[in-house]
Amino acid sequence: MTRAQRNHIDLPTLVAVLVLMVLSLGVVYSASSTWAMEKFGESNRLLNLHAMKVLLGLVALFVGMTIDYKKYRKLTKPAVIMSIAFLTITLILGGEVKGATRWLRFGGLSLQPSEFAKFALLFHLCSLISTKGELIRDFKKGFLPLMIWIGSVAGLVLLQPNFSTGSMIILISLVMLFISRARFLHLFGTMAAAIPLLIGVALTRPHVLQRFQMFIDAISNGGKLSYQLMQGIIGFGNGGLLGVGPGLSKQRDFFLPESYGDFVFSIVGEEYGAIGTIFFMTLFLVIMLRGFKIAKSARDEFGRLLAIGITSVVTLYALVNAGVTLGILPTTGLPMPFVSYGGSSLLFTSFAVGVLLNISAQTDMHPRAEKAPEQPTTAQSLEDKTVKVY
Repeated sequence: MTRAQRNHIDLPTLVAVLVLMVLSLGVVYSASSTWAMEKFGESNRLLNLHAMKVLLGLVALFVGMTIDYKKYRKLTKPAVIMSIAFLTITLILGGEVKGATRWLRFGGLSLQPSEFAKFALLFHLCSLISTKGELIRDFKKGFLPLMIWIGSVAGLVLLQPNFSTGSMIILISLVMLFISRARFLHLFGTMAAAIPLLIGVALTRPHVLQRFQMFIDAISNGGKLSYQLMQGIIGFGNGGLLGVGPGLSKQRDFFLPESYGDFVFSIVGEEYGAIGTIFFMTLFLVIMLRGFKIAKSARDEFGRLLAIGITSVVTLYALVNAGVTLGILPTTGLPMPFVSYGGSSLLFTSFAVGVLLNISAQTDMHPRAEKAPEQPTTAQSLEDKTVKVY
């Protein structure tokens, strides 16, 4: 057995993720019970579905932990090609919800391909960057091929339209290129081209444009907040310091739309107060700090980049979701990792964190104690030292 196989995974990261998953059961149940009773006649309908998704997430986490992360290098290109195919099929055959085509449905199951595409692209970028090395600074041979992959995935996600996820894919990709020491001139040119593109997409999507206009009016002229955001902020206000108590939210009772989804953090603030929200965000802080430490200790460039990328995805999603529910950022459709109701995000994020834990097990952060050689007994020691005279 090799030394890499004998090491422990990073327990603080694992514990933080497991605690978030377990707490999500109570939060989702409280946030969804009233709506589920009205729609299905069962207050625990969404809780049961979410519990199944948490179990699948735990399986995905375990799979990611047990498979050597270096084996994914050969699979990243087929995976990202598959994700592009899924995104294309979704645009043609996908189910439409609230004017957006984001889901592929298989019988009673549904999949959001953008969640798979996000991580498939991240894994492929890490593989390409670690292979190209300093060639990443060459525009034609290093930088441009990466941008083709990024543009293909992000473009298809934006066409759904899924503005928030598409924007996050671009942002995370640029972070990875910056870390890989790509030329600043190339990055600046990419951002200069991406910003007008995103503005153009926003202008063609009335709901996106409306969200930005309301946000800008609210922070500059004291304009009216959107109904959903106003109700979310009221939830935080109701919670105060200690919260109203588990299961006692008032905002879930048809006041706050999507209270169990994108705005579930408002229910956390209402029921558990400022103390509870700080505790939740502290768990994400643990994941961030430990994730970057794992990256620093990784044994190869692919593992280092992958650890940084996975940690960045989880951290940025948590920060953006919290910022949105607090009115600091424009309203988006990004979930709170491990907490919001939804299977695709939970499944793929859990698998990615499992890969992060596998990387940690192949560092020197937590070496297993090696069994010490057996010491000879006193009798044996004396016998060995006895000089026989013939």
